[in-house]
Amino acid sequence: MASKPKSALDHERTRREQHHEADIVVIGAGVFGCAAAFSFANQGRSVILLERWLHEPDRIVGELLQPGGVAALKKLGLGKCLEGIDAIPCYGYHVLYRGDDVAIPYPTVSPEGNVVVTRGEKRDRRGPEGRAFHHGRFIMQLRKACHEHPNITVFETEVTDLVQKGGEVLGVKTRTTTDKEKNLKKEDAFFAPLTIVADGYASKFRQPLLNKTPIVKSKFYALELIDCDFPPQYYGHVCIGDASVVLLYQIGTRETRALIDVPLDCAAASPQNGGVRGYIQNVVLPALPKSVQPSVVKALADGKIPKSMPNSWLPPTKQTTTPGVLVLGDAHNMRHPLTGGGMTVAFNDVVVLSDLLSPEQIPNLSDHGAVASAMSTFHYRRKSLTSIINVLAQALYSLFAANDWQLRALQRGCFRYFQMGRTDEPVALMGGMMQRPLVLARHFFTVAFLAIWMNTVELCGGNVVLGAVMLPLAVVQAVMILWKACVVFLPVFGTELW
Repeated sequence: MASKPKSALDHERTRREQHHEADIVVIGAGVFGCAAAFSFANQGRSVILLERWLHEPDRIVGELLQPGGVAALKKLGLGKCLEGIDAIPCYGYHVLYRGDDVAIPYPTVSPEGNVVVTRGEKRDRRGPEGRAFHHGRFIMQLRKACHEHPNITVFETEVTDLVQKGGEVLGVKTRTTTDKEKNLKKEDAFFAPLTIVADGYASKFRQPLLNKTPIVKSKFYALELIDCDFPPQYYGHVCIGDASVVLLYQIGTRETRALIDVPLDCAAASPQNGGVRGYIQNVVLPALPKSVQPSVVKALADGKIPKSMPNSWLPPTKQTTTPGVLVLGDAHNMRHPLTGGGMTVAFNDVVVLSDLLSPEQIPNLSDHGAVASAMSTFHYRRKSLTSIINVLAQALYSLFAANDWQLRALQRGCFRYFQMGRTDEPVALMGGMMQRPLVLARHFFTVAFLAIWMNTVELCGGNVVLGAVMLPLAVVQAVMILWKACVVFLPVFGTELW
């Protein structure tokens, strides 16, 4: 941490507390906002962190941190935030597909980004480690670190607007509650050369600043399962049924989170079919392992509709247009939470951003030209990691939630690929430990050609005469499967990479 004389620290604290002036104003004390505030403060910047509600949040995503995210968190000096919250280790994924299953442990990856443990070798399950936890507990640890930092002042206030002059953002307008019983609120303002908007997935500033709207095709409905018996322990479980996708991962000593994907236009979840609860009971429950079903039934016994969150895709936007403000975190870029990569993206973004905007690179953040140039570099430098996690999330969701025969063929090919043990590089990519987008492309299309082969054998195998008759159809279907793979992968890959 950049050190300053006590008199300088006291002067800057007075500026923040009394005059509401700092080097940086951060809107939102969530995952990204807290990490960014802490990182910039460690560089000696004076930071004001604004949050509408400082009570512990009750949120159902942002509960799984990949090994790459754990490494980034430690690099930011926030590794201690994983302590004292009953965080559970995670050593990989466990995929269940129509009665069959395969465990996919994280491989060991060298500092150069190469897989060290190859297929067939005995692994140490205590190798690369992710963490799963209650989101609110983790956020409170991040906020505690910010509260204790001498270069940060945290305010509980609602940001209502930006302060602008001549097209430049000078700070923010806020509304602070002074008397909760009488609902009295005071108008206020905070000023800095740079404002960072990190107000999350429902950002009020995204549309006016970026002119972007997230694409939402489904929601996750959440259950908290108590004492759920589901081996192997310390793995994130993906349950793929004929018409459902469910994630399960332990977030506490006794608690397991179940996230149930429900498409927005799902007929099985319509009011006539009992709504979401009917969908869970009639479609999801029978597809889950027998050992899990009693915990799900017990969680549904309260009769309430489970909490939900939209599953959003928001490609990143290059930001060089509005001087004095940046939109980052989930306000800037989102992906389907299927692969649990959101917080890993956030912490890695903070690592890259704090390096590009450091006092050594940009002494004065009022130099908007230098900030714009740094953000142009940020847009491309982050892609070596974020493009992988974003594309994986969208592409795997398309396969796992398959709604036509081509996607189901790719789904079967993907699971067979896992069974063959071809998982070291894919899970290293998913875990944020390997940053090579072209490796992802190679594996995805290898899966596509494996799916084509499996489909061809199914159509033509076993009988020479029947095989000859079915071969033209097999060729047509091969083209259709490959085309579907291109439609699923290439648009997202192109959007994320360029």
